[in-house]
Amino acid sequence: MKPNQTTTEEEFKQHQRSVMLEGIVDEAVKVNYTDTGSGPPLVLLHGIPTWSYLYQAVIPELEDNYRVIVPDLLGYGYSDQRDRFDRSLHVQAKLVIRLMEHLEIEQAHVAAHDIGGGVGLILALEEPERIDKLVLSNTVAYDSWPIEEMLMVGHPSWKNKSLQDMEDFLSKGYKGVFAQQDQLTDTFLQGIMAPYLHEEGKLSLVRNAAALNTNHTTSITHRLSEIKHPVLMLWGTQDPWQPVETGEMLEKDLPNSRLVRINQSAHWVPQEAPREFATEIKKFI
Repeated sequence: MKPNQTTTEEEFKQHQRSVMLEGIVDEAVKVNYTDTGSGPPLVLLHGIPTWSYLYQAVIPELEDNYRVIVPDLLGYGYSDQRDRFDRSLHVQAKLVIRLMEHLEIEQAHVAAHDIGGGVGLILALEEPERIDKLVLSNTVAYDSWPIEEMLMVGHPSWKNKSLQDMEDFLSKGYKGVFAQQDQLTDTFLQGIMAPYLHEEGKLSLVRNAAALNTNHTTSITHRLSEIKHPVLMLWGTQDPWQPVETGEMLEKDLPNSRLVRINQSAHWVPQEAPREFATEIKKFI
């Protein structure tokens, strides 16, 4: 993929698969995911307010070396958006395990961004045999989250906002926290917002934000030293939301970890520095 060449949302969706999975919540739910490439399994997890499209520039850099599996988390992207289930980090961790079981994958490397990193930490503690190596990128941890903007969106009153209000909010969040503006193409911006710019998607994003709970990471802070997996942290140093100081704390608390600072990036590292992101993962694995 050439620099700044962006896959459209429709092109990305055409490569997604869809499956109904049980055992995540109390009914079967639809999970959309990408499954491409060959080699050791590598699961990529996105955060909020994104979906697996966040990795559209990273996947081509990795699929020659790995079987790359990239799900839309529950309530996100083109996975189930119905207003009838929990979207917490623990539920998302169940999604990862159930999808691995469906794909008959015993163990995988995991690379995770934002709240996906919180999911990765939970998996490393609760399902350690399922995880080989773990990559965390500008991840939530400790009490670093949810950020004020997400607390605002998670208020039930946001369901009454217009679709234009949601688009304006999301656009501002990307444009204001993107260090590499040339990577913020119109195609990427429209693609990353698309699943949330209709009524069901808008409400789903409100519910996703409402599910953000500091306790899900503060409750495991005292257990971080139990994580023996090799951990690589790829941190955009210009991030005002999940600052690099959080990565520095994790490097001290995770016994087998290393922090790599990506100085030309803010929060959206997989899109801002996709080649460096992929190169560091390949070196690490």
